[in-house]
Amino acid sequence: MYAFQYHRPQSVADAAALLASDSEAKILAGGHTLLPTMKQRLAGPKTIVDLGHVAELKGITKSGNALVIGAMTTHAEVAGSEVVRGAIPNLARLATMIGDAHVRHRGPIGGSVANNDPAADYPAAVLALNATVVTNKREIKADDFFKGLFSTALQDGEIITRLSFPIPGKFGYAKFAQPASLFALVGVAVAQTGSSARVAVTGAGSSGVFRQTAMEAALGKGWSAKSLEGIATDAGKMMSDIHGDSAYRAHLGGVMAKRAVAQAG
Repeated sequence: MYAFQYHRPQSVADAAALLASDSEAKILAGGHTLLPTMKQRLAGPKTIVDLGHVAELKGITKSGNALVIGAMTTHAEVAGSEVVRGAIPNLARLATMIGDAHVRHRGPIGGSVANNDPAADYPAAVLALNATVVTNKREIKADDFFKGLFSTALQDGEIITRLSFPIPGKFGYAKFAQPASLFALVGVAVAQTGSSARVAVTGAGSSGVFRQTAMEAALGKGWSAKSLEGIATDAGKMMSDIHGDSAYRAHLGGVMAKRAVAQAG
């Protein structure tokens, strides 16, 4: 690991000032991606800005018809929150499926969304629920936020402060986990609001998380797992690796989508 300067700001304003002072500074949230790459000397930022002690970035509230979660709220806190369970129960369930207990008690929701790992769970929920990513500079709708593998609309020095999830009529998430890492080999989130539906797939797309519009149209006409029968996902848009090829992932996406709908009720 290369030498670096470590900073522990107490406010978003202080953190933003530190990031502005060094264009190569990196934010430390959970550190599950940043720290391993630094240890392997694949990354060598000279400035680390740790958000772990910024109190204003933590907390869970229900505001009107939205569930608002602070960016530094951990997966374990989301999983155990009565507010989350009351508003979007299966979002709390999704949080229980992330990694192991150590990961869930250290990793925050904002770090996961900002990193946009192609096999992460939260991006599918953010996209399916049409959430808004709020930063210290602006608000970004989910459809405009995810730009590709490990890529988002975040600009240099921009900090996610919270995520606002519209409370849906129904929401479900199902994934087939890679046994060693527990990342999603394929994960599908489904949400119904009024007569419209949104379906997001993670762990499978060659460009990261994406919406499955054909499934959305079918569920908009009739909310049931049977509505998804015969709807194929283009294998050409899916990734292949040692865990599963594109055709397998395309098929598995249909299976997980049906399970997510059944789970949502």
